[in-house]
Amino acid sequence: MQWEEDILGGDFESHTYAAAGSDGVERTATLIRLRPNLDAVGANDRRKAVLFLHGWSDYFFNVDLARFWASAGYDFFALDMHNHGRSLRPESPGGYVADLAAYDAEIEEACRVIRGAGASGPLALMGHSTGGLVAALWTSRHPQTVSLLILNSPWLEMHGSSLVRRAASSMVRPVARFRPQAILRLPERGHYWRTISSAADGEWPLDERYRPRMAFPVRAGWLRAVLAGHARVARGLEIEAPVLVLLSKGSANGLLWSEEMRRTDAVLDVNTISARALTLGRTVTVERIDGALHDVFLSPEPIRADAYSRLARWLRAYG
Repeated sequence: MQWEEDILGGDFESHTYAAAGSDGVERTATLIRLRPNLDAVGANDRRKAVLFLHGWSDYFFNVDLARFWASAGYDFFALDMHNHGRSLRPESPGGYVADLAAYDAEIEEACRVIRGAGASGPLALMGHSTGGLVAALWTSRHPQTVSLLILNSPWLEMHGSSLVRRAASSMVRPVARFRPQAILRLPERGHYWRTISSAADGEWPLDERYRPRMAFPVRAGWLRAVLAGHARVARGLEIEAPVLVLLSKGSANGLLWSEEMRRTDAVLDVNTISARALTLGRTVTVERIDGALHDVFLSPEPIRADAYSRLARWLRAYG
């Protein structure tokens, strides 16, 4: 297997591969890693690893997150899932998936590569937003693989309540059945992008080929897949591994820009998410971080320092 220099440069490498799902379709994914410091590992140490899954219409770029995990003693890996980021192909619809289980094969292959790279200790799985939903569902189906589950603003439920989800499911189901890649005409908002991108009011240099300002078009089949994932979470996942859920303290989800969006989650309803998080498993810790953005680790420096401190404290207890 060949690792190549990644677009992030420095100590980051990537490996692109194809994985065939249960439907027989091969999908392209890209595994990124921070090159491990083998000098810091003893000959008899069991190397721990973490795998990070990005959100929808996103890709991995947070080098600080990788270095945090390395400082905590973990080999860091991130996966740009098919139809996202480094794995985008011109002929494929950006961000599209018809069933969240279609990610299973590429995640399983990533785990195989991680083991082959020398990680023999516990595997932590971390996911952001839709990637958090994917991570939770995958962990529930692979209970012997994941020792820790860390969810950064996971999209576990629709805004408001399960009633909203059921209504949305009823409306999207007929379109998704006959025209799954049909684009739904929904309001576009670039508020969250504005808070994180260094091309606007944020701190982070984003590649707009991989993380567009308005996100990818919402397609009927994709939305049906997400809603089905929400319904599965609502029934309870019974995850045995310890779970950490990091969320902003507040939400600001309006169609028009407001200054509150600089210090809240401008994407999800965090109160609904925090309640739904309790259905994930037996040992769930919820951390509400005042002033955090939708990705708590992209928040302004004092806020993300608080988030990292809370994650480090949780790892001392469970890691």
